Order: sequence, then C-alpha cells, then structure tokens
Amino acid sequence: MTETTQNHETEVKRTQQDFEKVLVNSASGVASFENEDRSLLYRMRVILHHNPAAVPLIVLVMSLAIFAVLVGSKFFSAFALTLILQQVAITGIIASAQTLVILTAGIDLSVGAIMVLSSVVMGQFTFRYGLPPELSILCGFAVGALCGFFNGWFVAYWKLPPFIVTLGMWQIVLATNFLYSANETIRAQEITEKAPILQFFGNNIRFGGAVFTYGVIAMVLLVLVLWYVLNHTAWGRHVYAIGDDPEAAQLSGVRVKPVLMSVYILAGLICALAGWAMIGRLGSVSPTAGQFANIESITAVVIGGISLFGGRGSILGTLFGALIVGVFSLGLRLWGTDPQWTYLLIGVLIIVAVAIDQWIRKAAA
Repeated sequence: MTETTQNHETEVKRTQQDFEKVLVNSASGVASFENEDRSLLYRMRVILHHNPAAVPLIVLVMSLAIFAVLVGSKFFSAFALTLILQQVAITGIIASAQTLVILTAGIDLSVGAIMVLSSVVMGQFTFRYGLPPELSILCGFAVGALCGFFNGWFVAYWKLPPFIVTLGMWQIVLATNFLYSANETIRAQEITEKAPILQFFGNNIRFGGAVFTYGVIAMVLLVLVLWYVLNHTAWGRHVYAIGDDPEAAQLSGVRVKPVLMSVYILAGLICALAGWAMIGRLGSVSPTAGQFANIESITAVVIGGISLFGGRGSILGTLFGALIVGVFSLGLRLWGTDPQWTYLLIGVLIIVAVAIDQWIRKAAA
C-alpha cells in the first residue's frame, strides 16, 4: 500500500471520528434541552393536569387581589363578597349540571330552558290547578328529569350528537314554556301569601355583614356532593372514563349507555333545582327569566378548567369559574366601568382557558 493511500485512509477515519463527536454533542444538547423542558414546563403541565381546579383557583385569587387594589377595602367587605355568592348561585347550580354532561364529552344547550320550564310548572301547578306547593315542586323535578331522560335516550341509544339533540330540546322546551305559561308571570306577592315554600331558597342567614341565602348554601352543598361522587364512587370514575374514551370504557366493562342516561337525567334534576332556586332569587315565576343561563353555564365550566373534549376537570373548578365571573361583574361595577367590559374580559378568559387546556393536555400525550 502506498504512502498516499495510507494518508487518505487516515484522513477519512479522522473525519468520521469528528462527525461522530458532533453527533454525540448534538444529541447530548437535545437531551439536556428535553430534560430541562421536562423539569420545568413539563412538570408544570403534569401538576396542572392532575389538579385541574388549580388554574381557575389561581385566577380567582388574582382577580380578588386586583380588584382589592382597584376598588379598595369596600370590595372585601363581608356584604360584597357574599353578594358575589348570591349573584352566581343560580349559575353555579346550572353549571354543575353542565359539568356532568361535558365530562362525558357532550354538551347540553337545553339546561337553561329546562330550568325555566321546571320553575313555571312549580308555579302554574300551584296557582292554576291548586295543588299543594310541595307536590308542585315534585312535579317540577319530574319535568326536569323527563327532559333529561329524552336527551340521554337520543344521545346514548340513538347515537345522535349531544349538540344537535340538546339544541332541538332547547327549542322544544322553550316553546313549551311560553305556550303553557301563556307568558304569564306569577308575582312575588302572590307567592309570598299562598306558597312561600317556592321562595325558600331566597331566604337568608346573616352573620354580621355577611348574608348567605339558602340558594348559596344549596350551590355549595351540591358542588361538594358531586365532587365526592365524581372522585370517590364507581359511577364517577365511569363518567370520566366515558368522556376520555367511550370505546375503551365499554371494553373495560363500563355500561356506557346507562351511565350516559343517568348523567342526563341527573342534569335535568339539577336544572329543576336551579329553577326552584331561581324563584327564590327573583321572588316571582317568570317564563322569560334565565335567558342567558346556557351561555353562563358553559362560561363557568370552560373558565373552570373542564375540558370540552371530556374526561378531565374538577367540578370545584366550575365553582371557581362561576365565582370568577361574579368577581369581574361586581368588581368592574364598583370600579365604575362600562358593563360591556365584563363581557370583553370574560370572552378573553374563555379563549385563554381553552388554550391552557390544550397546553395541559399535552402532558398526558
């Protein structure tokens, strides 16, 4: 072998060794970057993925702090804080029903209409037919459960999209409400005289300057009960499993159709509870009340960190989401701004909440 050939082979080997060193260094650099990412952003996503109520809780605390600076000490008065609770009580209850449906990767556009129809039935059965108000209330709950039954039947057994089914149910229930009530409002004075139990959730308990209505207490108790059921019972685990992957849940032994039926029926019952609480809040029975309940419930759920793709979220986050809306509404009002700013900021929060949900979902990918 000539000297020129040997020098050429030596040069080729050196070039290969240098190239391999570059590859090793590049790989180690990528690995170190990935490790750094996993140690910071990735871990943060994992933490938030396992604690879905953390983000809305942080936003709620920050909102309170910001308005405390902007508005002053009067925002942190006992009366102002409990007023926020009173204002979001109906939204919190109706959003709890919406949460159950969205956890199954569905959506219920009829919750507001079911709430109003249930309240109208409670009032009309009492004053038009002379039934005892206690029996009329039970009839209102039966109507709510029946509407939920039809929603669940078409979604679970007919495999129709929840959006379409509940959109149709919203129109049907809304029309039924106006036709049945003939747009008649039952005044607060009549209810107070003849059926005060219909206004039960409007009664209050005072602790100094704090005023807690029974509607607020009902909302908090409902959220706590549903939190326990969703996190500590087989039914709750099945709800999450269906929202995450219904086919996998079916193969795991979950009875998907009956569970979906139960979710929509329970949502209907909760809507009826919201209807009863609404009578207490307004003092009267009005077929035109709760026109924005659908949007308000979805807003609270989305801001509360419940994934619209189903299978992830905490109902405590829904409560925090409703409270965030209440804090913004009262805070901006006390600050003296145009009420339209509330809608603008809530709209921004909705978009940001969905973006954060997408970012957090990558932790499970």
